[in-house]
Amino acid sequence: MSDSTSNVELADKFFEDFKRLKAEISKVIIGQDEVVNLLLTSIFCQGHSLLVGVPGLAKTLLIQTISQALDLSFKRIQFTPDLMPSDILGAETIDKDRNFKFIKGPIFANIILADEINRTPPKTQAALLESMQEYSVTVAGQHFNLDKPFFVLATQNPIEQEGTYPLPEAQLDRFLFNITLTYPTFESEVEIVKNTTSDETKTVSHILGAKEVINYQQLIRKVPVADNVVEYAVGLVHKTRINSDKTPEITQEYVEWGAGPRASQSLVIAAKCNALINGKYSPDIEDVQAVAKPILRHRIVRNFKAEAEGITIDKLIEELL
Repeated sequence: MSDSTSNVELADKFFEDFKRLKAEISKVIIGQDEVVNLLLTSIFCQGHSLLVGVPGLAKTLLIQTISQALDLSFKRIQFTPDLMPSDILGAETIDKDRNFKFIKGPIFANIILADEINRTPPKTQAALLESMQEYSVTVAGQHFNLDKPFFVLATQNPIEQEGTYPLPEAQLDRFLFNITLTYPTFESEVEIVKNTTSDETKTVSHILGAKEVINYQQLIRKVPVADNVVEYAVGLVHKTRINSDKTPEITQEYVEWGAGPRASQSLVIAAKCNALINGKYSPDIEDVQAVAKPILRHRIVRNFKAEAEGITIDKLIEELL
C-alpha cells in the first residue's frame, strides 16, 4: 500500500474521529461550536491558543472536557501578580538524605490552562512562553523535556485591565489562535441552566489517546497544498504590512504594525486541518479565509486613528479578505 493511500485512509479516519470528538464534547459544552472547532484545530496543528472572554463562560470546563475526550493529562494554573516562574516549572529541593531533587511543576501535563495570563509579571509569563516554544524547561541548569502532545490555552479577561501586564506582540505571536469567547445564545443558555442546576452529571468518554493525537498532528503536516493557496495566504499577510508592495489603502490608513512570517505559516497549517475536518484532502482559499480572523487578530496593531474611529481588528481583517 502506498503512502498516499494510507494517508487518505488516515484522513478519512480523522474526519470521523473529529465528528465523534465534537459529539462527545457537546454532551457537556453547549453552543460553543466554533470555539471547540478552533481549540481542537489548534491542538492538531501543534499550536497554542489565547482565549479572550468575560468570566463565567465555562473556560475551565471547556478545556477540561477536551482533555477528557482526548484522554490527556490536564493542569490549571491561576496566574496572579505574585506567581513565580518556579510555581509553573517546578523547583529543586533538598530531600532527607541532603540530595537535590527536582519537584515538577504543573507545566508537566499535556494540556495546560493558563488562567488570566495577563495578571502575572513578564518574568513569569516568559517562563511559560519558553516552554510553549521549546517543548522543554530548564531549571537550575538541568534540561527537562515536556510530554507530547503539549497544548497551552491561555485566557485573558477583556474587561478589567487594572493591575495587568499585557503580553508583548512578540509573545502574542507564539499563539496560533486568538479566540473570542462570546455570551451564549438565549436557547443555549436555557439548556446550560437546565443541565447545571440538576443532580445529573454528564460523563465524557475517551475518544482518542496521546498516540493518536500525535499521529494526526503528523498527518496534517503531510497534507498537500496547491501553490495558489500558499500564495493567497502569504499575500493576505503581506496586505497587513504598511511597507509591502501589496499594501492596500485601509492598511496604510489604520495599521501601525502588520503580521510576521509566522502568520503565513499558521494560515497554511490551520487551513490544512480545516480542510480535513470538512472532509477534504487538500485546503483551498476558503479554508485560509475560515481561519484568518483568529490567526491575524493578535498579530495586527492598530494605529491611533483606527482606535479613535472605532475601527476594530476584525473589521480590518474582513476588509482585507
